[in-house]
Amino acid sequence: MGFDTILQTIQKGGSVPFPAEANELEYARSLDAESPVQQLRDEFIFPTKRSLRSVTKKNTPNGTNGTNGLTNGLSAGDDEQVVYFCGNSLGLQPKCMRASIDAQLQAWASIGVYGHFNAAPESPLPPWQDMAAAVSTKMAPIVGAKPSEVVVMNTLTVNLQLLMASFYRPTEKRHKVILEWRPFPSDYYAIESHIRWQGLDPAKSMVEIAPDADGPGGHYISTASVLAAIDAHADEAALLLLPGLQYYSGQLFDIPTITAHARARGLVVGWDLAHAAGNVPVALHDLEVDFAVWCTYKYLNAGPGSMGGAFVHEKHGGVSFDATTKLPQFHRRLQGWYGTDKSVRFNMAKTFQPTVGAQGFQLSNPSAIDLAALNGALEVYTKTSVEELRRKSVVLTGYAQWLLDGILRDEEEKKGGEGKGEPAFTVITPRNPAERGAQLSVLLRAGLLEKVSGQFEEAGIVCDQRKPDVIRIAPVPIYNSFEDVWRCVDVLRRTVLG
Repeated sequence: MGFDTILQTIQKGGSVPFPAEANELEYARSLDAESPVQQLRDEFIFPTKRSLRSVTKKNTPNGTNGTNGLTNGLSAGDDEQVVYFCGNSLGLQPKCMRASIDAQLQAWASIGVYGHFNAAPESPLPPWQDMAAAVSTKMAPIVGAKPSEVVVMNTLTVNLQLLMASFYRPTEKRHKVILEWRPFPSDYYAIESHIRWQGLDPAKSMVEIAPDADGPGGHYISTASVLAAIDAHADEAALLLLPGLQYYSGQLFDIPTITAHARARGLVVGWDLAHAAGNVPVALHDLEVDFAVWCTYKYLNAGPGSMGGAFVHEKHGGVSFDATTKLPQFHRRLQGWYGTDKSVRFNMAKTFQPTVGAQGFQLSNPSAIDLAALNGALEVYTKTSVEELRRKSVVLTGYAQWLLDGILRDEEEKKGGEGKGEPAFTVITPRNPAERGAQLSVLLRAGLLEKVSGQFEEAGIVCDQRKPDVIRIAPVPIYNSFEDVWRCVDVLRRTVLG
């Protein structure tokens, strides 16, 4: 059974129809031969076992990830590429990024300050004043936006703070922020800080949506639960702020349905797309989302701490002029020099006249080096689309789920089919492909994490962990393969079954 047949069955809502021979490595390789965008794997640099040899547990912050290094006893196969399933934390380096950064360094070296308004001879990059807009244009299709609605600036949490300052406008009656029970800490901190900044009590102004009592894995929040929370608090809520994709469980929220419902109840709608941008298709403009933020070092592969992205719907980005005072009128925001329209930026006037669109929310001069890195990373996306990557992704995770299910079936059979004891693991990511991205979160039986991590290290499998017991397996479709999936699950199988 080939890739296209499997994809069509999944898209129709059927069970994943992998044949018995899917347990074999050769089957995984046959899917790679048929799958789309497989050639893009060659656009990225994979670490090798040898290159990771110097990394040890003492160098890895406690609880951050499972990439605690490979043992010093490696010999045969040292130069093999590792199986890199950590793109949900930090994507691989695109090969083309170096050329983009080198071009920027050469521009700086050859023309100095003139690079602000002039492209260097033979450089593929625009002048520095135009780079943020150029990179935003490349970014816009990835999040379903118009170029004018996207701005590349700062990093994710800074952008979240800035846009909350603009869009969280509590009143005596409507002051609550609706969020989920286990947001990434930065989101929680940002929301709490804005509530306190307004002189409000987080205990009264934060509404946390808990997982469904009967949900699979104890972490699932149904769309119905989200809508019910909106309805229950709509009269007192000012803002809905959710992750497009929950970082811990890997659940993909129903962004269209939730956005439409919240908007109909009068809420401002914001989305944190840190784990969704470049992972799953989103349509921010068409859905009339008010604002969104995301990072670029995960699925967009722009490097550690790379510049973040932000979306502001065009209905909030307009600039008009008062007929009497001639002063510009625009949506409330924190103001900075670099948000000033380029046509008047160097007039050094005291009156702030923002650039039309999201770029009017910028504050300061962005790093040209960071923009060059992001420009290089996004170049790979000009060779594909998020929709095409998504088609491969649903089959990749479907294959991983099928192989994981096989381990549990074999474990049960080994116990004699009596269901004795706790299973080796539970997949807490929704089984429905429409409710997940390129990640399966595997909750291991207590005490297994160290053993599994150790075996992954020995085998050269780079995988993220969230203590105490979760490993997050993230087959990223732009560079991971079905063979990668098979090798990862095969090591897990041998570890838990013995």
